[in-house]
Amino acid sequence: MSTKEVQKKLTITDTKMLRIAWVSQHDATKKFKCLMHYFNEKSLKSCYYQVNGNKAVGVDKVDKQGLWSNLDSNLRKLITNMKQMRYRPGYIRQISIPEEDRIGKFRNLGISNFEDKLVQKMMQRVLESIYEPILLDCSFGFRPPRSCHLAIKELRNHLYSRPVQAVIDVELENFFGNINQETLIKVLQIKIKDSRLIQYISRMLKSGTLSNGEMSIHETR
Repeated sequence: MSTKEVQKKLTITDTKMLRIAWVSQHDATKKFKCLMHYFNEKSLKSCYYQVNGNKAVGVDKVDKQGLWSNLDSNLRKLITNMKQMRYRPGYIRQISIPEEDRIGKFRNLGISNFEDKLVQKMMQRVLESIYEPILLDCSFGFRPPRSCHLAIKELRNHLYSRPVQAVIDVELENFFGNINQETLIKVLQIKIKDSRLIQYISRMLKSGTLSNGEMSIHETR
C-alpha cells in the first residue's frame, strides 16, 4: 500500500472523529446512540498503522508483522465477530517494570494482544472525540496533546498570578486498577446510548490478566 493510500485512509477516519468532536463541542448535552459502525475495516486498518509495532507481544505472541501477513482477512474476521457480539478481548500479559524515579519500586504493565490493541485504539479515538471537547481546560491527565510539562507551566502561571496559600500533591497508587467499574459505566451511559459499545467497554474492563503463569479475572468493583 502506498503512502498516499495510507494517508487517505487515515484522513477518512480522522474526518469522522472530527465530526463527532464538533457535535460534542457545540452541544454538551448531546447523546450518542450509534457508534459501533465506526469500527470497520478501514478504521481498524488506520489504527494498525498507528499502533507501535516495536512493543512487547501479548499472550497470543502475535506481533504487528504477524498480523500483516493476512491483514485484510484478519480484520474482516474481527469486524464480523464484533458485529455478532462474539469478540472478547484476550487475556492481558502483566509484567513488572522498575519505576524510574523510585528506586526499588516496581509498577505493573499490561500488554494486550496486538488485535486487541487495534480495538482499544479505535475505542480511544471514539471516546476522545466525545469527551475531549467538553472536559475542563484545567485537566491535563492523559489528554492529547497535553503533558506534565504543560501542566507544570500552567500551575506556575496560576501561582504567580493569584494568591495561593497551599498546594496539595496527591499520589494515587494504581488508580486505573482500582477504579469503580460500575460507576465508570454509569458515567459513560449518560452520553453514550449505544448499548453494544458499552458492552464492549465492560468486556475490556473485565478482561483477565496472565501474571507469572497464573490467570486472574478483573471483577467489577
